[in-house]
Amino acid sequence: MNSWSSKNIQEKGLMQGDMVLWMILILLCLISVVSVYSASSNMTYSTGEYWAPVMRHGCFLLTGVGFTWILHMLPCKFYKILGLAIMFLSYILLICALFAGRINGASRWIGVGSFSFQPSEIAKLGLVITTAFIFSVFRDKNGVSPFGLKLAVTNIGLTILLIVTENLSTAALIAVVMFMMCFYAQVSSKLLIWTVAVIASLAIGGITAAHSIPDSKLKEWSESEGILHRVPTWVYRIRNKRELPQNPNDYDITENIQVTHAQIAIATCKVRGLGPGNSVERDYLPQAFSDFIYAILIEEWGMEGGILVMLLYLGLLYRALQIAKRCKARFPAYLIMGISLMLVTQAMINMAVAVGAMPVTGQQLPLISRGGTGTFVNCAYLGIMLSVSRSAKKVEENKQEKQENAKTES
Repeated sequence: MNSWSSKNIQEKGLMQGDMVLWMILILLCLISVVSVYSASSNMTYSTGEYWAPVMRHGCFLLTGVGFTWILHMLPCKFYKILGLAIMFLSYILLICALFAGRINGASRWIGVGSFSFQPSEIAKLGLVITTAFIFSVFRDKNGVSPFGLKLAVTNIGLTILLIVTENLSTAALIAVVMFMMCFYAQVSSKLLIWTVAVIASLAIGGITAAHSIPDSKLKEWSESEGILHRVPTWVYRIRNKRELPQNPNDYDITENIQVTHAQIAIATCKVRGLGPGNSVERDYLPQAFSDFIYAILIEEWGMEGGILVMLLYLGLLYRALQIAKRCKARFPAYLIMGISLMLVTQAMINMAVAVGAMPVTGQQLPLISRGGTGTFVNCAYLGIMLSVSRSAKKVEENKQEKQENAKTES
């Protein structure tokens, strides 16, 4: 028998935990390397270093997978303390980011020498862990206790307030995932309904206000350095009503260039795509290797490739749900569900933007888009999920062992 079978690998401690999660991680990383190599043509053309972007991205992925392996060997209880430390650190970093230099018109990055990172990525990780901890500890006969809910909402609210002015899409992503965690943790249904009603009212009010703000005021805000400097960007995305001309030759291809070229990439992919490395729109699409990599992936791999990637993320969520059902304690169950929801929700938002179903948000495709902080944090997500699966598996094995011993003694 092959000494490197999956069973022997697990027994030797190289890859413990759920092997399906390992397979999904490896597949997404392989897809990422091929897609980033193809989508970074603009960058390689301007520098002449054709292998540099993908080599850098590959190093990030390898380091991230190594980080995954370290985290998956740690016991779940370790993350209770780690989550509080990450949350405290993220508060400090988010405050610092408000005064840091801007990238693409937003103060969401912190630079340390030649390296820059997004504190909001770290905050998402800390928030999922701390929320899972709070929901698992502060409970009563009806589910999450009022004190626990207030504590969680305060933590979530402060984090969103520190993020929303510079990164509305990330703040909205956090709010959606935290709401789903509340639902999974059995927070009062009446309270959840009221929350949905309030959010819907705010959304309707925001959309109405976006259409009533005069252009002169938007221009004034966009040129300012105040807290409202990002509002014009949000308003223009909400107002984006593109009426298609009857004559295709009258279509202005320079208007909203990201969405336009993403849709061209998808429309010209045919069923099986143009083939890896044969993308045309990568040379015209800004952020082809990041926010819109899914459009390039579909252009090259076709609808089959796009559906495969979507199924990988959905498979990750399904597997997390199965592992959560096997957890005997609430904390690991809430933790793995919160992490999987964060990953999959972000992936679905990115895909929806790429195909034109949502306004541009700036959310990357987890584990596929080229990135630094996001790659490490996403690998950390998988490491924690694997740690939870490893703990759940050990609990099952101990239970089976006790049952077998009881049968032997009887």
